Parts: sequence; structure tokens; C-alpha cells
Amino acid sequence: MSASAPGEKATGNGFVVDTWVNLKRWLIKTTRNPFVLVFSLLNPIMFLVLFTEVFGGITGGAIGSAVGGDTSYITFLVPAIAIQVSLIAATTSGIGLVEDIESGMFEKALVSPMHRGAVFLGKSLSEVLRIVVQVCIILVFGYVLLWIDTGGDPGTYVATGLAGAVGIVLVGVLFSVWFTAFSNVMALVTRDQESTMISVNVLQFPLLFLSSAFLPLDALPGWVQVVASLNPLTYGIDAARALMFGRDVMTAIEVSAFGGIWDTLVPAVVVLGALDLALGVVAVYFMARATSADAR
Repeated sequence: MSASAPGEKATGNGFVVDTWVNLKRWLIKTTRNPFVLVFSLLNPIMFLVLFTEVFGGITGGAIGSAVGGDTSYITFLVPAIAIQVSLIAATTSGIGLVEDIESGMFEKALVSPMHRGAVFLGKSLSEVLRIVVQVCIILVFGYVLLWIDTGGDPGTYVATGLAGAVGIVLVGVLFSVWFTAFSNVMALVTRDQESTMISVNVLQFPLLFLSSAFLPLDALPGWVQVVASLNPLTYGIDAARALMFGRDVMTAIEVSAFGGIWDTLVPAVVVLGALDLALGVVAVYFMARATSADAR
């Protein structure tokens, strides 16, 4: 029997079972460390509460011109916080991989007959499940804040209904894939927790603040608008906002070919999907090139 090429070897169980084994292992590891789960969710909740309380009263005009009508800053901000949750979860992904490298678990995976792609996919799916749960929590928490803010009369929260809420969760997942891949690439390149943490955190806050997260683009300085129009976070946030408000809110580029909400969703999904594919290929490449000697 001929030897398998690097990255193509598989167990007798097949790619799907290899993926499931890795998914289960990462889920167990995540549940055994609730500290990370709690604090990765606490940070976005603090942003949601503090920003709505501090800036909610002075952003009415800018928000109204961007999404129309008498819009609460809470409903404007919730989609951004949902994407922030996805960003933070993706950031911690590489740190978990470094822990595996330092403990020797990654080396064991490399010398096992598991498919390298299944190793990466199983880990990524565990991050996806965590993102789904956390984005759902943010959506519920945002509704509670709106209910309190309106004295028990929040009106329509997500204009597109349950399907739109599910769509916001899916946008969060779609957005997270490319940064999860980037975080894992940094882990494989640096093989050090501190270096990985610094490399991903250096990008996290510029991505967040140089976007449409907290204010519409036309309310920001000119140079920030240029940077934000190239920022993947803007596309993720605008897609989530389109589902929240049920209308076209794309601010980065002008699109009118699809009509209504689709003028936001289609270009956003195309941009994020292209990033996911590009960074995913890079991450799998680095995973396939890894050797036991490299992992030490």
C-alpha cells in the first residue's frame, strides 16, 4: 500500500468520523474551562450596556439617517455586538491551539492517521457552536435591555422575525470563519500563547472601532470611512443590521442590483465568503505542513 501524502492520510473511520472526534474533544475542553466562556461573553455585554447608556441619548439623529425612523440605539448596536462576540470567539481559537501545541496534544494529532483537514474542521466547528450560543444570548439580552428602556413596550425587535434572528446568528458564524483561520495560522507560526494573543488582539480593536459598529459611516471622519469600507467587520455588521431592520443598510459600497435587503446581504456574504475561503485554505495549508518537529 502506498504511503499517503502529507495532510491526506485518514483513519479507517473516514473524514467525517475524524472530524467528529476532534469536535467532541474541543467541546469537552471548552466546557471544562467555563472561565473563558464567561469572560469572552462579559466583554461584549459590557460594551452593549455602557455604549447604549453613554451614547444612546446623543446618537439619535445619526442613527435615524442611517436606518430610518425613530430607531433605538440598542437595536442599532445589538448586531454590532453580535459580530463582536464572533470576533472574540475567533480570537481565542488560536490560543487554544497553542495550548495543544505546548501540552503535546497537537503533536499526537499530527502523528496519528487522522486527516489534517478534519483536525482543523473539528476544532472550527466547536468554535461555531460556541458562537451560535453566545450570539443567541446577545440577541436575548438586547431584547431585555430594549424592554427595560421602553418601559415594557419594545415593539418590533427584529423586523425580519425569527428567520432574521437565525440569519444574524449565521452571519456571525460566516464572519468568524476567516478570523478563526487567521488566529490558528498565527498559533502555528508563533507556537507561543503570548505572541498569538498579541498578534490577534492588535487587529481586534482597530477592526471594531474602524467600522460601522458604533456609528454610521457618514457620521465618521473621511479617512475612517475609507478604512471602514475595506474592513470585513463593516460587511458583517451591515449584514446583521439589514436583518435586524429589514432594509438595505449597506454603507461600504453602493449596490442596487438585487433590491431591498438583498443589496446588503448579497455583497456582504460574497465578501465574507471569499475571506473565509482564502484564509481557510491558508489555515489548512499550514496544518498540513506542520510536522512533529515543528510542533515542539
